Amino acid sequence: MFRVTSVSLSLFMLVAALPVSAHHSNIIFDRDTEITIRGAVTRYVWRNPHVYIYVESPNDTGGMSEWQIEADPTPIMARSGWGPDSLAPGDPVIVRGYPDRTAPDEHALLISLARPDGVLLTMRTGGRDAPAAAESITGRWDGVRGSFTRTFNYGRLTEKGSRAQAEYDESMNPVIDCIAYPLPTIVSSPYMFEVEVLDDRVLVRTEFYNVERTIWTDGRGHPENGEPTTQGHSIGWWEDDVLVVDTTQFTEYRAGNRSGIPSGLQKHVTERYSLSEDRTQLNIEYVVDDPEYMAEPMEGHIFWDYAPDREFLPFGCDSENARLYAID
Repeated sequence: MFRVTSVSLSLFMLVAALPVSAHHSNIIFDRDTEITIRGAVTRYVWRNPHVYIYVESPNDTGGMSEWQIEADPTPIMARSGWGPDSLAPGDPVIVRGYPDRTAPDEHALLISLARPDGVLLTMRTGGRDAPAAAESITGRWDGVRGSFTRTFNYGRLTEKGSRAQAEYDESMNPVIDCIAYPLPTIVSSPYMFEVEVLDDRVLVRTEFYNVERTIWTDGRGHPENGEPTTQGHSIGWWEDDVLVVDTTQFTEYRAGNRSGIPSGLQKHVTERYSLSEDRTQLNIEYVVDDPEYMAEPMEGHIFWDYAPDREFLPFGCDSENARLYAID
């Protein structure tokens, strides 16, 4: 049991009653267990791809332990009320979190943090804009809804895929070198997106690793012997108001399909972008074929909310920070 630093009981009760927020799908955290850490902030690192909060807390042996609390990237945190000055060394705090399965006494994923001034900070709880209707798929879209409403049908893995999943640990993930995720992760992440429709192409931008995809709609096919890239080569066409996208020529990526499942050179993704009936959401349906690692296609369905006035926030990936993602 962690010992209590001087914080009001009413504030503690508020922390205990707060519903759990959704977070990224890092499998190293035990989401069936919640812990409460009471202590003082030693460091507050406002960087990407993850904000980190370091808290010194009394341990069971009578000494002090420093916890590393992992949180979301700065764009998501900023939209949830956080900022670079939200915490300072010495601040007493109560933290709720999910413990790391491999380091349960030193590393946790943030659920909420309470300060003695009565401020309660959580992740992915920023206020939503009033619903607005889009005229087309052009414009800015908020993907945070996708982290709550996305649905996946993963299908069976090949023997090679199953073996790769069993051998996986986070030190193999290319994001620790600030290399962006490929499809489908890049479109199913809780960030802002912007779609621009031009005469010969559609541009899809996201805050997440500052990725910009080009979807060619001028009738060209995929180039023969094209150079593979992380996001692949995309061509598209219109079926009435639905944008259909076909993407091939991906590079290999160790966690390219989902956590622990690589993607290979044969990967092929199809997407369909369409407005919802009330025109307040962009529906994205996709199918991923990757026969080297998946015996069956993976299917997904996500939603983005129309957010024409939402600001794009910078996502500069810090290489030192990124490597903390694979903490031992």
